[in-house]
Amino acid sequence: MTAAADDARDPLLPGRLLTIERDALIPLLRSRPDADFALPTAACPGWTVRDVLAHCSSALIRVVESRFEKGVFSPEANDRDIAERAGWTNARVLDELERGMTEAGDVIAGRADGVLDPVALGEWVHAGDVRDTLGEPGAYAGAGLPHALSLLARVTRKRGHLRLQADLDDVDEPLHLGGPSGTRTPARFMGDAATLVRLYTGRSADGVPYELMGAEAAELNLYG
Repeated sequence: MTAAADDARDPLLPGRLLTIERDALIPLLRSRPDADFALPTAACPGWTVRDVLAHCSSALIRVVESRFEKGVFSPEANDRDIAERAGWTNARVLDELERGMTEAGDVIAGRADGVLDPVALGEWVHAGDVRDTLGEPGAYAGAGLPHALSLLARVTRKRGHLRLQADLDDVDEPLHLGGPSGTRTPARFMGDAATLVRLYTGRSADGVPYELMGAEAAELNLYG
């Protein structure tokens, strides 16, 4: 994606990302033993795999059902949603997650302001958290990665995040993120795409080789 990438919103992009991830993640999770759902996740301290999935499913169902009361995505609301599903079987949590990943795309597309687009990106990142915990390959990568990168670029531009050029080992063209930098020289990242995602979402990139010039890693974190 070059610097001249079109800023026009693709309303179908979030739904495509959710569908691709659904088709890969749900069968994987249905094949795992119940013990795996109790594993603690490094990316979300205090949450197990099941907690992450319950959070994801509840968030998507709120989108599907257009339930956006005040503070809907606050830490307190997230904990409440997880607690409400404490008595559910793992299979029921997965059923809700599958429904959300199937139906939320159309609702997100219908919001012309794109305010719900980051929800799809967050769901994909949480799927990476789960893969990482389970030791599965492709955490923060896989078939959805090109769509996730496009969505990440769009979200960072819309939020006026710091300008950065990412020269990715596994993507042919440079990826341009963020908005106008004023007098600040745009930052530059060199490494693989999954590591870039980790930095932008506050996940650990310890032990992974990359170069970041013109910015500190903490400045990239969208959730910091």
